[in-house]
Amino acid sequence: MSAGALEGVKVLDLTHHIAGPWCTKLMADYGAEVLKVERPGGDPARRMPPFFHDEVDAEKSLLFHYLNTNKRGVTLNLKDRRGVRMLKELAADADILVENFSPRVMPSLGLDFSAMHETNPALVMVSISNFGQTGPYRDYRATDIVEYALGGLMYIFGAYDREPLKHALHQAQFKAGTDAASASLIAFYHQQLSGQGQQVDVSIHECVASGLRDVVNNFTYTGAVRRRQPNHSGDLTRVRATSDGYILPNPGVSAGINWQLVVDHMGVPQLDDEKFSSASARLVNAEELGEILDTHFRTQQKAEVFHDAHRQRFIYGMIQSPEDALSDPQFEARGFFVDVDHPATGVVKHPGPPFLMNGTPWQVRRPAPTLGQDNQEVLGQQLGNSDGELSLMRALGVI
Repeated sequence: MSAGALEGVKVLDLTHHIAGPWCTKLMADYGAEVLKVERPGGDPARRMPPFFHDEVDAEKSLLFHYLNTNKRGVTLNLKDRRGVRMLKELAADADILVENFSPRVMPSLGLDFSAMHETNPALVMVSISNFGQTGPYRDYRATDIVEYALGGLMYIFGAYDREPLKHALHQAQFKAGTDAASASLIAFYHQQLSGQGQQVDVSIHECVASGLRDVVNNFTYTGAVRRRQPNHSGDLTRVRATSDGYILPNPGVSAGINWQLVVDHMGVPQLDDEKFSSASARLVNAEELGEILDTHFRTQQKAEVFHDAHRQRFIYGMIQSPEDALSDPQFEARGFFVDVDHPATGVVKHPGPPFLMNGTPWQVRRPAPTLGQDNQEVLGQQLGNSDGELSLMRALGVI
């Protein structure tokens, strides 16, 4: 195997659920040596669906598998003094520690930044939480949709005449994990220059709000409030049904393209009419325009429309199902989806690298760890605990 870009970087992973594990996965996938520390019962993500063949099993959560590839794994009870002692021994040899407990947890365990800095002055400690380590909301609990709402993104998503919407699944968590990985490596770079560690405070709330960009600028400097956009029937960029799915047309009229070019591109004679030739006319006749467009696209196949539009330099999209995405020729050409062989499930397909590096490539070195998989090697051989001591700690719930 080629050396990873982060080969030799040691990461201690105290994370669970999504944001933290995604942060450490990004580092592990590019070569960092990531040791995942779970409580004896395991990361709660082990009990999150979907499960392989719908078999509810701590070793068959496909979400857990995806978020924890290329990591080794041990179990430690951090509420036990022996668990805390062993964690500090591991931290003494680490470059980066990532945790995503609520802000009160690490101090309550005697594992706050000052304690970890005393153990290892060069340690970069990355703390991911809902609202950050400070502020009036710091101890509030949140879900993905709560972060979207409080971060301001939901206000501008969806149709203006309907309730606000959020993206599907756990996008706030993944955004925070990505930001945390970037922050980890920026702080690690400083550590390499100065020899000094620091705490990195990542607020999921703020990671979501960072996506507002021009919305904040517009309000700050002009007082303008961006609202959700109309989705009237004549909207030229509205999602349209085709004979085999959905297409997302974008003939570019708002960018100043001549209406006749759009008429010629779509090949619909009814559009060649004064009542559609200007933006104001199309708005007045929106319902009729929408009916013409719906009738036209319902007879088309989405892939044919998509490719034909791009040949004419129009920016179209097609709505792809998971099955479509897995067979998409662009993904296939770049080898995006990869097979990962896990002992509990066999071979399962995963999304691959978020970016490519030709000198130090992304690669799958190992599947997600089974619970406590590396206790013997790490807690036993590396930290010097005998088999008998490990057995006793296991019986007492320390590991």
